[in-house]
Amino acid sequence: MSIPRTSLQQKRAWFQMGFFILFVIAPPLDLFRLDLNLGHFILFGFHWTLGIDAFIAGEASSLDAAINLIIRGFFPILLIGGLLIWSAWRWGRLYCGWLCPHFSVVEVINRLMLRASGKPSIWERKTLPEKQPDGSKLKPDPVYWIPTAVAIIGFAFLWALTLLTYLLPPGEIYSNLFTGNLTRNQSIFLGVGTLLLSIEFGFARHLFCRFGCAVGLFQSLAWMANDKAMVVGFDIQRATDCNSCNNACDNACPMRLRPRTLKRKMFTCTECGECISACTKVEDRDHKQSLLRWVEGEDAKVVVTGRSSDSQREGQAGKPAGRR
Repeated sequence: MSIPRTSLQQKRAWFQMGFFILFVIAPPLDLFRLDLNLGHFILFGFHWTLGIDAFIAGEASSLDAAINLIIRGFFPILLIGGLLIWSAWRWGRLYCGWLCPHFSVVEVINRLMLRASGKPSIWERKTLPEKQPDGSKLKPDPVYWIPTAVAIIGFAFLWALTLLTYLLPPGEIYSNLFTGNLTRNQSIFLGVGTLLLSIEFGFARHLFCRFGCAVGLFQSLAWMANDKAMVVGFDIQRATDCNSCNNACDNACPMRLRPRTLKRKMFTCTECGECISACTKVEDRDHKQSLLRWVEGEDAKVVVTGRSSDSQREGQAGKPAGRR
């Protein structure tokens, strides 16, 4: 039986799929890549250099070279990095949960492992409950280890191949691959890359997202610096409703976090909303609203401190008033 998805998760899946396709086709379409043969970037079909060739050839001044470095080098990096950090400061790791091509692979393999073993990761201590948030049953089937292994190796090879096309002319790489004429270095890159990525996707994908990804780490640091940033809030006034649940929100988290805890304990939250969707399905069976939802501003500060504000203690029903 397939795992049902809410409209939120279906929308997120479309974002992930679209960005993953863009990740793969960007080099062949010359949208973005670093051509090591040419020694510079290709951006939207144009050659993007640092503009210092004239200075090296003695045809431009050092001032011209410095201006070109700032405009063509430092400014784009600051702009892109600044937008990413600002987005994370306000909304958390949205890039990770909604766009990142690595995290989308993590979630696909999670779901396949869950179907195969009842655990989304081999490091999970116990199998998750068979009862799903919508009330259906999901029984582990060892047959799913076959598509799990195929997905791990397949995604690893695709990632290695795509990374290679970001560094060398894609036409050359794909032509050599399909005709069986890969060079020695190209073959080594694909072989070693596929092996290492297979190990990472199979055994350490969550560890990489939590501790090894610099993009994710800087987003988390920016997010933690803003106590009013968007975060998953828990309606503690209805906490007794959790007594009849099998921790569906915890089970649904692809990063293996506990959504009903304090923000500092959710440092690597990707804002994927899987916990919210799981709680929505559980509560919908009793025609109730989810106990989890995204909050920001003053309501988000409650998730940071774990204490209710004065207005919330006065009984603003339905608003997340704290965490456990």
